[in-house]
Amino acid sequence: MGIEKIMIIGALGQIGSELTPALRNIYGTDNVIACDLKEPGPDFKESGPFFYSDVLDKENISSIVEKNGVTQIYHLAAYLSAKAEHNPAMAWKLNMEGLFNILDVAIENNINKLFWPSSIAVFGPTTPKVNTPQTCMMEPNTVYGISKKAGEGWCEWYHKKYGLDIRSLRYPGLISYKTLPGGGTTDYAVDIFHGAVANKRYHCYLNGQTKLPMMYMDDAVRGTIELMEADADNIKIKSSYNITSMSFTPAELTAEIQKTIPEFICDYQPDERQRIADSWPQSIDDSKACEEWGWRHQYDLPKMTSEMLKHVGKLQMESF
Repeated sequence: MGIEKIMIIGALGQIGSELTPALRNIYGTDNVIACDLKEPGPDFKESGPFFYSDVLDKENISSIVEKNGVTQIYHLAAYLSAKAEHNPAMAWKLNMEGLFNILDVAIENNINKLFWPSSIAVFGPTTPKVNTPQTCMMEPNTVYGISKKAGEGWCEWYHKKYGLDIRSLRYPGLISYKTLPGGGTTDYAVDIFHGAVANKRYHCYLNGQTKLPMMYMDDAVRGTIELMEADADNIKIKSSYNITSMSFTPAELTAEIQKTIPEFICDYQPDERQRIADSWPQSIDDSKACEEWGWRHQYDLPKMTSEMLKHVGKLQMESF
């Protein structure tokens, strides 16, 4: 097999902005093409190939793939959970038509592997909340969750119909200091660090006892790459794998932050995102990912909190 040429759609988003440099470190700068609708910062734009692209513009995406000899695609563009509830029609259009475009482009251009992210949003109120299994009742009650559940089904169908090697992870809440949140229900777990460092105070839009599965971005990026590099024979699940590393409540995260910033205060003012969070699992069983392709998380709550406080502190010092 020759050199892989990788295309990342949504490269400036929360995941893409960290996945892109990680892949360039492995495959070489010129072999990883970043694509997004947004204007990249100068550092990102100068760090490797970049193309403006709209995932709803299939012709343009296909042209980039063909002209650059792309062999792998990471399709990350999506409306996230809270944002999708405010614009359901656009969220469905972007999340579903965008996926169809990429699936068809992959088939038409003989793409070797395709990555598409799912989410714990595929689960719903009828799903077992503790240690949620890989296979169980899934009745999502959010626009985002409905689109992700449908997407999982289409990924399976394209694999069975065309033999497309498509791989997916059901991401939990993702925590990163490098990019601002993009409209997700778990975004408090990023915002809280900025509030703690800057103001010693944070107003949380979930109640203090809302336990949700979470993951530090370093684990998410590493897990994504490990999944894509795993032998195809080990990838038994073609819908999406459960994956997780920790579960905590806002109150537990606050207590962990207070070990470093004792004066930090968090108060709770639940809004419409509480309904979404209440429908999601509290913890995830990712044993299938562990057994089949060797997934292991490296960050727990104390280690993640320490890293976030350190890096957010540096960012805020640099902004002055």
